[in-house]
Parts: sequence; C-alpha cells; structure tokens
Amino acid sequence: MMQLRARQSRTLGLAAATMTALALGCGAAEGPGATPAGEGAVDGSAAGAVGDGDRVLPGVDVLFRDSLHLVRGLRVGLITNPTGVDASGRSTIDRLHEHPEVELTALFAPEHGLRAAAGEGQHIEDSTDPATGLPVISLYSGSKRAPTADDLAAIDVLLFDMQDIGARYYTYVYTMALSMEAAGAAGVPFVVLDRPNPIGSAVQGNVLDPDWATFVGLYPVPMRHGLTAGELARLFRAEFGVEADLSVVPVDGWTGSRVFEDSGLPWIPPSPNIPDLASARHYPGTCLFEGTNLSVGRGTSHPFQQVGAPWIDGEALAARLTARAIEGVRFEAVRFTPVAPTDGKWADTLVQGVRLVETDPGRYDPTRAAVAVLVEAYRMAGTEWAWNAAHFDRLAGTDALRLGIERGAEVADLTAAWAPARDDFERRAEPHRIYPR
Repeated sequence: MMQLRARQSRTLGLAAATMTALALGCGAAEGPGATPAGEGAVDGSAAGAVGDGDRVLPGVDVLFRDSLHLVRGLRVGLITNPTGVDASGRSTIDRLHEHPEVELTALFAPEHGLRAAAGEGQHIEDSTDPATGLPVISLYSGSKRAPTADDLAAIDVLLFDMQDIGARYYTYVYTMALSMEAAGAAGVPFVVLDRPNPIGSAVQGNVLDPDWATFVGLYPVPMRHGLTAGELARLFRAEFGVEADLSVVPVDGWTGSRVFEDSGLPWIPPSPNIPDLASARHYPGTCLFEGTNLSVGRGTSHPFQQVGAPWIDGEALAARLTARAIEGVRFEAVRFTPVAPTDGKWADTLVQGVRLVETDPGRYDPTRAAVAVLVEAYRMAGTEWAWNAAHFDRLAGTDALRLGIERGAEVADLTAAWAPARDDFERRAEPHRIYPR
C-alpha cells in the first residue's frame, strides 16, 4: 500500500440552503479563457488552448498529462458513469485504479447508476463494482443526493467526471453541486474533470424561479445554460453559495463555438433516453412534455426528438407549426409506437405527432420551438389534454408557462418576459466561463 499524505485540514462551511423538494429527472495560465489563479487553476493547462493539433482532450486526459499533483499520493473518490472516459474511450475508473501513484478508494453513482442503465427516477442501491472490487455509493437512493461525512472519511479528494448535456433539468450537475457542498463541509478538495457542453454555449429559455427549486432545477439557470460542468461549478460557488475547495481541470482544445461531432471524442449515452446528440439538442425544449400526457418518444429510437399521442392529428400539427416559420427547425408528421417506455405513456399504442429536425444549429432555439408545439398541441387537444401540473411546473421553473398556455397566450407573449433574467444570468456567468465562445 502506498504511503498517503495526511489530509490537510480546512475550515470550509456548508452552504445554508438545503434542497428538500425532489423531482424525477428527466499554475494558472493567463489570457482569454484561462482559469484564473485562485479560482481552481490547473498548473500548465490553459483552457481553450489547442494542444495537439485540433484534437480535443477532456479533463481526465489533462489530469494525467500535467495535473497529476491534484491526486498524487491521495485517496480518491470518483463520481462517474460510463461517460467518464478519456479521449480514446478508456474509463476514468480504470485509469485511476491502475495508476501507481493514485489510490482510488470509492465510486459514487448518480441518477441512472454507475452504468447509466437505470430509468429516470429509479432509485440506485449501494453495490460493489465487479471490475475493481471498489464500493459503489449511491447518490440517488431514497432521499440521499450527496456523500455523507462517513462516505468522505476515507477520501482525500473527490473527483467528478460525467457528461452533462447542457439542459437545466439534467440532474448530474446538481449531484455535482450537492457533492461540492458535502466535500466542502468535510474539508475534502473537489475536482471537476471537465467535458465539453455537447449542445454548445448558447443560452436560451427561461431562468428558473428559485421558489420552484428541485433536483431538476436547483439554481436560477436557464433551460439551456450554455456552460460546461466545470464552468457551472465555478458559477455555483461564486454566485449561489456552494462552498468548496474547487479545482477545474479544463478541456484542452475546446471552444464554445466548436461542435461535439468535430471534437473526435466518443459519444456515450449519458442516460438511456439520450442515445445521440440529436436527442440532447432537442432535450432543453421537449423535456417539458414530461409534464403532459404526450409521449416524448421514450421507448422509441428517437426519444426527445418527437412528441405524440393517439388523439393528435400529426399532419395538422406539423402544418400548424410549419406555418409559424420557426428558425432552425423542421416539423415532420410522424407515427410511432412506444415499446416499454420508462414513463409508461402510450405503451404499445400507435400515436401520431411531430418530429423536430434541426436544420440550422446556429439559429435553433429548442425551448422556443417546444413552447410552440405545446401551444398548438394544447389547442388541438380539447378534453384529451392532461397536465402533470406539479412536474411540468418543476421543469418549467414556474407555473407561469402552464397558466399562460391554458389562457390561450401566444408564443411571443409566453416567452417575452424571459429575456431580462436570461441576460442577467449571462452577465453573472461570464466571469466563470473558461472557454472562448
């Protein structure tokens, strides 16, 4: 067994706000984009710089390339799932477990589990990883959403390495935030091994009203936040009182203007119903339909790319939406049959609806497109429509959207009030961005 350094004592407080409402989810370098000293800087790694031609290297590669001092000789805990891999597709678990200067002692599993195979909202139990023999501690079991003091007692540093998809509703970044708080309270440094935001740096949709904070929206951020997990961690600490000894190991070669398909990185589904980038790109909008009785395509090959119900006239809905001339997207009439959908909607039933097809990524706003689909589908539905009002409002971060649709408001009216809060978010987020846009 290697000789381990004694843990350095720290006096970091836990943020006062505690999440009580749970919902199912869906050296410092200088220059632009560098991580400032004192803000989780990583020696020898300038964020946004291209190191090996145009190749993109995620944070885990940068950690082993030039930032091993963050974990060398320490007992390491790792929050991860199958998306935690290096540029060649090799697991971060394996790289840490096999490194002679690192002692990986515990794994932590978020929603969907260490293998990202469990359905949304399905509780994950503690287990043992068969490949390494390490304990797997669930951060999605009952009311547990963060490591306990006992979980952290045998850890010198806690790492986070998972692929976020850039939407407010996705729970991985709140697992990160609550784990940051827990680590801060225990005096354990927290390190984010950063990854690209696969849907880019655009900021769209409404900003969550803090009165509606739940695990599918814990802080006032937009539906499409435009930040990486590392950038969000910096924002959470600086703006939302998440106290932690934070370091962010940045992605080398990444900028906000790059697209994931050109990164050379493997796409690994971060959860069962985000099988590809198309689903991820539509998710900031179509996830809202989780709070209705329309299928979002769970149990099909195009989840979150299409919505439908047996009582919808798909051709008519597509025509209405096409007439709106919404930029960056095409609406196609579609029929599909959900098979064993994890949301239980319309299982083994032929439904009609529309499929959203992105035509111009630079102009497409999935949140605005989804509001248009909600408005038109609601108007066509009559008595067939049903809300899961509590869940819809949790996702929307307000009840104003649902109530506006019910009273017949137009899309422009429903979205007009979003801009000031979104602009304020962008101003607050800008100092914490790592990568040029």
